[in-house]
Amino acid sequence: MCGTAMFPAGPPWSRVRVLQVLWALLAVLLASWRLWAIKDFQECTWQVVLNEFKRVGESGVSDSFFEQEPVDTVSSLFHMLVDSPLNPSEKYLGFPYYLKINYSCEEKPSEDLVRMGHLTGLKPLVLVTFQSPVNFYRWKIEQLQIQMEAAPFRSKEPCMAEEVCSMSWYTPMPIKNGSVVMRVDVSSNGLGSFIPDKRFQMNINGFLKRDQDNNIQFTVGEKLFDLMPRYFVGVSSRPLWHTVDQSPVLILGGIPNEKYVLMTDTSFKDFSLVELSIDSCWVGSFYCPHSGFTATIYDTIATESTLFIRQNQLVYYFTGTYTTLYERNRGSDGQVSFEMLPRKWSVCEQIGASDDLELLYHIPEFIPEARGLEFLMILGTESYTSTAMAPKGIFCNPYNNLIFIWGNFLLQSSNKENFIYLADFPKELSIKYMARSFRGAVAIVTETEEIWYLLEGSYRVYQLFPSKGWQVHISLQLMQQSSLYASNETMLTLFYEDSKLYQLVYLMNNQKGQLVKRLMPVEQLLMYQQHTSRYDLERKGGYLMLSFINFCPFSVMRLRSLPRPQRYTRQERYRARPPRVLERSGFHNENSLAIYQGLVYYLLWLHSVYDKPYADPVHDPTWRWWENNKQDQDYYFFLASNWRSSGGVSVEMDSYEKIYNLESAYELPERIFLDKGTEYSFAIFLSAQGHTFRTQTELGAAFQLHSQVDVGVVLADPACIEASVKQEVMINRNSVLFSITLKDKKLCYDQGISGHHLMKTSMTVNVVGSSGLCFQETHRGPRMQGNLMVPVFIGCPPGKRLAFDITYTVEYSRLKNKHYFDCVHVNPEMPCFLFRDIFYPFFLIQDLVTGDSGSFQGSYVLLVVGGGPTMDSLKDYSEDEIYRFNSPLDKTNSLIWTTRTTRTTKDSAFHIMSHESPGIEWLCLENAPCYDSVPQGIFAPEFFFKVLVSNRGVDTSTYCNYQLTFLLHIHGLPLSPKRALFIVMVSASVFVGLVIFYIAFCLLWPLVVKGCTMIRWKINDIIASESYYTYASISGISSMPSLRHSRMGSMFSSRMTEDRAEPKEAVERQLMT
Repeated sequence: MCGTAMFPAGPPWSRVRVLQVLWALLAVLLASWRLWAIKDFQECTWQVVLNEFKRVGESGVSDSFFEQEPVDTVSSLFHMLVDSPLNPSEKYLGFPYYLKINYSCEEKPSEDLVRMGHLTGLKPLVLVTFQSPVNFYRWKIEQLQIQMEAAPFRSKEPCMAEEVCSMSWYTPMPIKNGSVVMRVDVSSNGLGSFIPDKRFQMNINGFLKRDQDNNIQFTVGEKLFDLMPRYFVGVSSRPLWHTVDQSPVLILGGIPNEKYVLMTDTSFKDFSLVELSIDSCWVGSFYCPHSGFTATIYDTIATESTLFIRQNQLVYYFTGTYTTLYERNRGSDGQVSFEMLPRKWSVCEQIGASDDLELLYHIPEFIPEARGLEFLMILGTESYTSTAMAPKGIFCNPYNNLIFIWGNFLLQSSNKENFIYLADFPKELSIKYMARSFRGAVAIVTETEEIWYLLEGSYRVYQLFPSKGWQVHISLQLMQQSSLYASNETMLTLFYEDSKLYQLVYLMNNQKGQLVKRLMPVEQLLMYQQHTSRYDLERKGGYLMLSFINFCPFSVMRLRSLPRPQRYTRQERYRARPPRVLERSGFHNENSLAIYQGLVYYLLWLHSVYDKPYADPVHDPTWRWWENNKQDQDYYFFLASNWRSSGGVSVEMDSYEKIYNLESAYELPERIFLDKGTEYSFAIFLSAQGHTFRTQTELGAAFQLHSQVDVGVVLADPACIEASVKQEVMINRNSVLFSITLKDKKLCYDQGISGHHLMKTSMTVNVVGSSGLCFQETHRGPRMQGNLMVPVFIGCPPGKRLAFDITYTVEYSRLKNKHYFDCVHVNPEMPCFLFRDIFYPFFLIQDLVTGDSGSFQGSYVLLVVGGGPTMDSLKDYSEDEIYRFNSPLDKTNSLIWTTRTTRTTKDSAFHIMSHESPGIEWLCLENAPCYDSVPQGIFAPEFFFKVLVSNRGVDTSTYCNYQLTFLLHIHGLPLSPKRALFIVMVSASVFVGLVIFYIAFCLLWPLVVKGCTMIRWKINDIIASESYYTYASISGISSMPSLRHSRMGSMFSSRMTEDRAEPKEAVERQLMT
């Protein structure tokens, strides 16, 4: 960069005046990239608020995030979708909130922009990231994301236009059990206006509730609406203490003489001033005398579900209502909790008297004499100044093991033994607190409110405020009339969020106060300082040439050969698109948004229940959703294409899926998980500044080409992981390619459950000489380069599990046993196995992140730990019973099964099996619980075994302690000899009885027939006689011819009766004889 010197003809200006003018010119030149960005890219930004379902479509409304229970407002809509691939018998619920998305640009109405974006094809893409919970014993540790496409929705306000006046985009705001902290990343689909990606914090506030009038209020106190200047102006800044990435609600005290705190669930994007509902008490001064009493809240700490505050010598805690964490209603009661530790001791007098403390390092009494050096190793032989060391705090980074001891000095150590004194920090200052990013950057705040900056592992400490770079920056911001800066401002706190440094500042403009959160421009300040202090003025002819010295060793830095990230980051991601609406304009209505809610809810529900011990034929949580309707996909597409889908919407099966093939974003991942012996490889491409290559002749070789651009890899635990760096010089491109491989050494971890008790370490890659000197220009501003720090977790990665491969087990059993007999009552979810067949179990290692599913090739121990003849009678066995039922050393005749495998555990207590084992033979000996099972009907006895499979201590191929418990249904169990003999005897007796009965029946049947015939005759005679006398009595009065005729008939009848009686009496005599 060059130009004429700005001075008139005549006597030369003083050099000081020249430097002032050049400094002003420098400020304009350094802002040129910003002016270019404004010219080529509109200053557009996304805007996201939370809305309840009943307020969708309303303008200017925003709701608080505290409702956590799913709502049953969408199930009725799904019954309308009769010709869709959805199962109407399933239960579909919804979430309490939606995300309302808009965007705005400078000097343009937001409504016009959103409408224009919709007409040009713009669709916001929303990525919701759920933070893993702290309690990994209660909840599954996982890195879960869901990507949704926003749906356009008309505003409910009156509109005279035919189509739309104002509109917004909406997506469901999902909630997941175990997670109260969520990040929402909004990006564009690439159409329409250029809008940079933006991240929002959407956290559940468990310290809110509804009162009797349905108004929202705080459970910890009363909200105040007047931010008076006296609360903030001139007040000293204080640290923001919270559990990193786990605290949904942040709290900040320090307001003088008031029990007020600032509370936020959006990381101070918005906030509330709350007066705490506590009594300002004064106790405990007997042990620790205090200079005076005040209502000021001194210290505040925010955790995942609890807030701690200290006022005077009292500690209060408030527990939030988080049903997603506890699955029950736990409110904040505001009770005081204070306990003296150690008990019955004076804290002030006895805090250092415990024998449990370990002395790590003896701090020198005085500050060392650096003698112009940037740092000094403390060895005990150096000279010291007369300034006494006044330590105030200690900080440890659990990833890189760096320890900082600070006060009016700054000591740094990586092994707790050898400390380095950082001499760039002046001993005249005293550090008040430090803000840490845990990704390699540290910000320091002094008692005089100065801000310093340090990259961990380096030795230079940079002053950010006050500084020349800050003066340039603030001048440019005031010239642009930025709303984030003012000439009169007070910093309340300094903190890191997503590896970026932020300030919470109270601004005073025209007697009006404003509390804002703004980004601390670290890169710009360092770049300004570098350019204002490192430039040359060189006269060429009649002109002075202004040139800047670039101390960065490279001009271009790129990452190459990055592997697909999911295998190492363990990031699970789902994709959900809104249902297709059958409307010409493409706008959604309340019904279609509600259906979108239900679909997203059901997708996440499928993810949560996809932990069955029996492996599905297809390794995907969404497979069962569309299992029976996938073959009809073309039919549903035909209905949607012809606008014949019921309910006015069309649900596409491919719009709800799990993503397994995410591509790398050309940067190192946020974290890396390493299993036993796992490697992670990538490459760094560096284009050098100028000519930086040299040849070096070595014995036995002509020459070797070397580059002066070097890369160093620093490992926090070199005993556990190792790194190799391979250099490839590209002299024709003046570049160097460094291939780096990080590998686990299989030494520092035993076995653990997936995602539990991981060892924290880190890898730091530094380009030598680049710390604080190298920047990359982007449309968002400069970005620091040359220093890369990645947390590394050693152990069993999250998202890996062991599953029973029921499909292959059945097929292999049919192949080896030449047959397969299922139960009489077939259960597709739990196939049966025959008792007399050899059982060949197979298992799968399923990766829920990458979608890989392969046969488990390691060793394992199989134990029967419970069982019962029916599902309702299952019981768990005791340790003694487990040993007797499974150990080959058992002498009590209690074994349930055996195998020909000869390999056993070290104590020979149990068999060690693998996929190559000869199988399991069922025994059910006399003292086993499955012995002498009673049949439940006419079929053979059945038994359900509760089987535990674990590779703990027997498999050296992985750090994962796989534990699988599943039920095994066995049918065709044999009866005991006694019961079998009893059944045979009973059966034989019944059979013999039936035979005897048959013979007797055959012999007696003719006689029975004759007897029945005689009885029938007698009955007929009796009936006939009674009928005659009844007729005669009725016909007593009649004419003589009739009487004569009757007598003749009677005589004839009597004769007939006598004739019949004779043979009848003869038959009776024969029977009597």
